[in-house]
Amino acid sequence: MSRVQQIASNFYCIDTHDLNREQRTSSYLLIDEKITLIETSASPSVPYIMEGLKELNIALEDIHYVIVTHIHLDHAGGAGLFLQSCPNAKLVVHPRGAAHMIDPSRLIFSAKGVYGAEFDRLFDPIVPIDAARIIEVSHEQRLDLGQHHLTFYHTEGHAKHHVSMLYSATNGLFVGDTTGVRYPEMDGEAIDLIIPSTSPNQYNPETMEQSIQLYEKLQAAELYFGHYGAYKNPAEAYRQVRYWTPLFLAEGKKAQAASSDFQEQVHYLDARLKELLFSYLQENGIPTDHPVYQTIPFDTIVSSMGILDYLEKVNAQVPL
Repeated sequence: MSRVQQIASNFYCIDTHDLNREQRTSSYLLIDEKITLIETSASPSVPYIMEGLKELNIALEDIHYVIVTHIHLDHAGGAGLFLQSCPNAKLVVHPRGAAHMIDPSRLIFSAKGVYGAEFDRLFDPIVPIDAARIIEVSHEQRLDLGQHHLTFYHTEGHAKHHVSMLYSATNGLFVGDTTGVRYPEMDGEAIDLIIPSTSPNQYNPETMEQSIQLYEKLQAAELYFGHYGAYKNPAEAYRQVRYWTPLFLAEGKKAQAASSDFQEQVHYLDARLKELLFSYLQENGIPTDHPVYQTIPFDTIVSSMGILDYLEKVNAQVPL
């Protein structure tokens, strides 16, 4: 099976096999005068990106920009390793993220807190990037690629260091994780499933809603998800994030009431989120042997941590 899917003319999605899973995390290639790669995923994904570029006959020295929507390791962890093979490329990133790409020690520490013993298998190595190779982008900044351009927007909610980009060729938005996780396993089914991505430690449902309102004002024709792929019904994506968010938060409050121990809260909430999602699927006729049931637990555990982290900060009146 090819790792490359064409979205539009000179526009491709490369499957990075993040977490050793197909259609988990997208990397996007824009072929223009300045060839641009969007998202590298984690370092173990870099060989898959290389294979995709080879399939498209793209030389590494011809890549001009590497853009990351945010610096979480499943989107940007492989950027330093990838740039070692791209001598003419520069990294484009939110100003809040630049320092962490230069010195990733805090990123590594944070990820180890979430993933524990699995960190090395999923993310190693994290390679620092020379400051001279980094471009920080401001809100509404335009980046010309040649015939087409990207317009950047600072879009908090999933993370404070998150950018989204409107692509002039398609009027489509690269949304990273701001509109959540889309399950491509559901393509061809009667319903879609898109859930908010609430991973720690900067999740904020209020600023996520503000970012979605910005997307609505931009009237994008389609969305390009970090997880996963192109999606032609933006209104449904926004609707589902708004549907699931209050349910997730309500279950998080129940978890806090059930125990004072954070790990017990996470276990409780993870189980409840799976129950909610599985019930929704079954009520809509999705059989229990459908592959989506195997994928959802990858997200509910990390999302549970982020919801509880957010609620803990709210309870302690910690500035978000």
